[in-house]
Amino acid sequence: MRRHLALLLLGPLCTTACMRPAEQRAQLDIEVGRAQIACAGVEVAEGLAAVRALEPGRLALWGQAPALDLQIELGQDAPLDWRLEVANCMPGALLRVLGPDGSPVEARLAGRPRAAAQDWEIAFPAAGRYALSLAPPDADEPEAFRFAVLSDIQRGVDRVAEIFERMNADPEIRFVVSTGDLANFGTRGELERIQRELERLEVPFFSTVGNHELGEGEPADWHALFGRHSFRFRFHGVRFYLVDSASAGIDQLVYDRLAGWMAEAGTAPQVFVSHIPPLDPIGVRNGSFRSRKEAAKLLSRLSAGGVDLTLYGHIHSYYAFSNAGIPAHISGGGGAIPERFDGIGRHYLVIEAAESGLGAVEVVRVD
Repeated sequence: MRRHLALLLLGPLCTTACMRPAEQRAQLDIEVGRAQIACAGVEVAEGLAAVRALEPGRLALWGQAPALDLQIELGQDAPLDWRLEVANCMPGALLRVLGPDGSPVEARLAGRPRAAAQDWEIAFPAAGRYALSLAPPDADEPEAFRFAVLSDIQRGVDRVAEIFERMNADPEIRFVVSTGDLANFGTRGELERIQRELERLEVPFFSTVGNHELGEGEPADWHALFGRHSFRFRFHGVRFYLVDSASAGIDQLVYDRLAGWMAEAGTAPQVFVSHIPPLDPIGVRNGSFRSRKEAAKLLSRLSAGGVDLTLYGHIHSYYAFSNAGIPAHISGGGGAIPERFDGIGRHYLVIEAAESGLGAVEVVRVD
């Protein structure tokens, strides 16, 4: 009897906790991009970069967007000569630094450790708050561009260099977006390994998380190394929303943020990127949200918000279809065990985009 009573008492607690499995990740997102030491502090706008290191005279970031804006606050005891190291940034990006009074501060490019990384030296004139922006010179131009989509690398990390080489051979690809599942078990060691492999890629790689990142790792590992699970950016007038659906659903905090993002977009093209598709287009493996009701909720909101394209992973194949009248593509060909008998194999997508709209989607076969 006592055992049954205990189960009855614990049941509601378990139900409450399990209803929002992604809440912790959504809350941790808020802290990304902020760091403080005794003599200095930094805050990246919208958390679009992970602060990898902050120490006197040195700030290291991992970028999550083509353009970054941040503020550095220097105390009276802070050194004035600083080195800014930005990994996963756009090749050819320019750094602009403004002082507390709005006057420009000189910044010197100190090196390019690799194509998608830059080191800068900044001589601040005095203590105070400084505004920094790093972006390619054409970031706000309306002309067309191409981006790639690669997801579900998992156990294929040993061969992912072959995919990066193919991407590097296409000079029109400006960056890569990913729906996640970069690792097999989500350990910190695996995440660090994929970041070492990403050093081969000559353009930045912006990713949300997949269900495999939730395996044996901790949410804080992703936040420390890659940044936010859910975030947005724009490039050439196109809005990108990378959203955490790794628990086969989306947390209410993220729904609220997404609503605000779509409301601000106006008539600009919008691209929604998330790991698990709300509905499995063929129903073979139930690779979809845990609730059809929530799937309908998400798709109705994306449709009402004017989203133009949805991109998913999770299913290790390629499918082109429509959800709620929105074009959809599942691309899970980064190297994970492929779907049997479909003949797809490793692949990635290349998509044409512009402020005037979204264009063709090309499937690039690697195997």
